[in-house]
Amino acid sequence: MSRSTSIALPIVLLVVAMTSIQSGASLAKSLFPLIGPEGTTALRLSLAALILCIVMRPWRSRPNLAAWRSLLGYGLSLGAMNLLFYMSLKSIPLGIAVALEFTGPLALALFSSRRLLDFVWIALAVLGLWLLLPDTSASDHLDPLGMALALGAGVCWALYILFGQKAGAAHGAQTVAFGTVVAALLVFPVGLWQVGGGLFSMDLLPVALAVAVMSSALPYSLEMFALTRMPARTFSVFMSLEPAIAALSGLIFLSENLSPIQWLAIGAIILASVGAAATIRPRSERQITKP
Repeated sequence: MSRSTSIALPIVLLVVAMTSIQSGASLAKSLFPLIGPEGTTALRLSLAALILCIVMRPWRSRPNLAAWRSLLGYGLSLGAMNLLFYMSLKSIPLGIAVALEFTGPLALALFSSRRLLDFVWIALAVLGLWLLLPDTSASDHLDPLGMALALGAGVCWALYILFGQKAGAAHGAQTVAFGTVVAALLVFPVGLWQVGGGLFSMDLLPVALAVAVMSSALPYSLEMFALTRMPARTFSVFMSLEPAIAALSGLIFLSENLSPIQWLAIGAIILASVGAAATIRPRSERQITKP
């Protein structure tokens, strides 16, 4: 493999992974009228857990009690993050939901920093959030509950990163399978309570399986390949483009038209994420990975 190919391939795969995740989210939204966001999350995580267990065979690893604590935290935060994110999509556009969710890992990356430059990125993120504040006098104002759910998903994403670092250090790739099983066990009863027997309809299986593959199994594999072939900082910078990809996906697949102010807000949050990832000190680098 040539040097140019070795550099370009992980970047291309990472872009494909982000596109797959957001296309999967757009497809998942088509299930909301049938089983709601709770049922959709339950099916996605359950099918993803089944796929990952078949592929990774996590039962070969035997976590000790200390490892189970971090795995449990990782899985619970993963399940809550997915559930809150899908619930937010019920009332706000995909691109805005992802931008709001991104404030979680962004805050985590900047939390321990005291440099003047980092306060520039904080100011940009705050500007983006301020621009997204609901204006009840406008016809396209955002739902406050949807925004709160997306921000809650961001908090869970930050916890997912913290617990994932500890669990991943002990179990590597098996962590994803263990965590997804725990997440499915958390969310499936919620979906079953909301939807009942309709959750087991075979008519839903093709779309739900596609969502599980596009939003979990495929991007997990591509992101892991890319992460092992590029610096964590570069990985984080490219991941910061995800809100823009989400907004474009929402526009193409869901006809979610955003106002110029909303595009500006997403741009400010993206710029803050890119700046934070590009300038953060190596000793405090944090991976921004997402299921």
